[in-house]
Amino acid sequence: MRAAIYEEFKAALAIQEVPDPIPDEMGVVIKVKATGICRSDWHGWMGNDPDIRLPHVPGHELAGEIAAIGNKISRWYVGDRVTLPFVCGCGICPQCASGNQQICDNQFQPGFTHWGSFAEYVAIQRADINLVQLPEELTFEAATSLGCRFITSFRAVVDLGQVTGGQWLAVHGCGGVGLSAIMIGTALGANVVAIDINEDKLDFARSLGAAATINAAKSEDVVTRVLEVTRGGAHVSIDALGSPTTCFNSIANLRKRGKHIQVGLMVGDHHHPSIPMDQVIAKELEILGSHGMQAYRYPAMMEMIKSGQLSPHKLVGKTISLDESLAALVNMNNFEGVGVTVINEFESSNK
Repeated sequence: MRAAIYEEFKAALAIQEVPDPIPDEMGVVIKVKATGICRSDWHGWMGNDPDIRLPHVPGHELAGEIAAIGNKISRWYVGDRVTLPFVCGCGICPQCASGNQQICDNQFQPGFTHWGSFAEYVAIQRADINLVQLPEELTFEAATSLGCRFITSFRAVVDLGQVTGGQWLAVHGCGGVGLSAIMIGTALGANVVAIDINEDKLDFARSLGAAATINAAKSEDVVTRVLEVTRGGAHVSIDALGSPTTCFNSIANLRKRGKHIQVGLMVGDHHHPSIPMDQVIAKELEILGSHGMQAYRYPAMMEMIKSGQLSPHKLVGKTISLDESLAALVNMNNFEGVGVTVINEFESSNK
């Protein structure tokens, strides 16, 4: 099969011909129909993920059809349309037993712990408990937005934030995660404040239902602006980017007993950001992390998609080929374009 591979961190990727994967007895092989390019993939390429072993194939936001199954698979068949969370559980550790597969002690992460979906095929372990059936009305391209950004935002807004109608939700960063949170919060009836430094992304945020937008590049004090717009602070605030500034602002712009949810990755020199602990104590604030979502929670999200409350297809920015992904991943930190970039062409353009 063709796959995009890097053999050194921060080095150029290349398309290589490598052996097709074979499913283990409890796994499947998926023919990849579409896969998103995520900032988490860029972090991995930068060397920020300790689980990655070189050479490596990135990619974790995938959707496709089952091409082969292991001999102990009971729920799936060749040809099934599927996707999966970017964190897959083992099913037997204490975390999985408590229903928290997203923080499994023995997690399988395509694109991180194992080769990922920037390839024609990808092998998935423990498929019976981790795969999710795709409804026919959801395209493979739209489904790629679910696997990391959308589900992490769904769990952050719905399960952790418990956002309800009439509340104020602040979203710092309008990339794939932030735009997903804006759409989900709006669907729940919240008033969403979108914060970013790019006017095009703020325009897109308004088209998804944001009640107010703040251009952080033009505002002298983002926290004060959020407090003004929300008349006292956000009930729930999400750092969807992952930087010391957005993390601090997201906590500082909360009203009393508000919730900050960290979704954007804090890596490298940003591992231990400064936070306004005085406000955390005085206002009795909550600080939570959101790391993906369990496969069994997908049906609640799928029902909102089927009913038209959520439209993940709107988050697809552009589609590219596997060959074009080589440059697209390397340039991820330039924050170019709006929405999710999706690979949906895997064959060589020379054929």
